[in-house]
Amino acid sequence: MPLYDCMLLLKPHVEKAALMDLVARVGRHVYRRNGVLTDMKSSGKIYLGYGIKKLDWRYYQGQLMQMTMMITSNFNKELHYLNEEDRLLRWLLVKHRDTKYGPEFISEDDAKGELNKIPRTSFYHKEAEEDEDDDEEEYEEEEIKE
Repeated sequence: MPLYDCMLLLKPHVEKAALMDLVARVGRHVYRRNGVLTDMKSSGKIYLGYGIKKLDWRYYQGQLMQMTMMITSNFNKELHYLNEEDRLLRWLLVKHRDTKYGPEFISEDDAKGELNKIPRTSFYHKEAEEDEDDDEEEYEEEEIKE
C-alpha cells in the first residue's frame, strides 16, 4: 500500500474537540479500509497567503493538520465526503513518491556507506576555534588602547 499525506485546513475558530472529531472520523475511515495511520501532526493556527472565501466569511487564517497514512490507491475517491464538511476550508491528499518501506527498505544497500562520507572533523568546530582566536585579538587591542 502506498503512503499518503492528508492535509486538512480547518477554520481558525474550530474548537479542539471538533477538530479531533473530524480527524478521528478520517482515521476510522482509514482503518475500515484496512489502512494504517502512521503519523499525525498539527501546525496550529497559520496565516494564509490569500483569503479563502466560504459562504459565511473570507478566512485569512486556518488550523493545519497533517495525517500520514498507508492506504489503497482508490482511497482518494472515498474522501469526497469532506467536501460537505463545514469546518474545513480545504483538504488535499498527496501521495509519497519513491518511498521505500517494508522488506524492500531493510535489504536496500544504497544508504550503508552514507555515514562514512561525513568527515570526522566537523566544520562547525573549526569555525568556533577561529572565533575564539578573534576574540582574544580584540581583547589584546583593547588593552593596548587603554
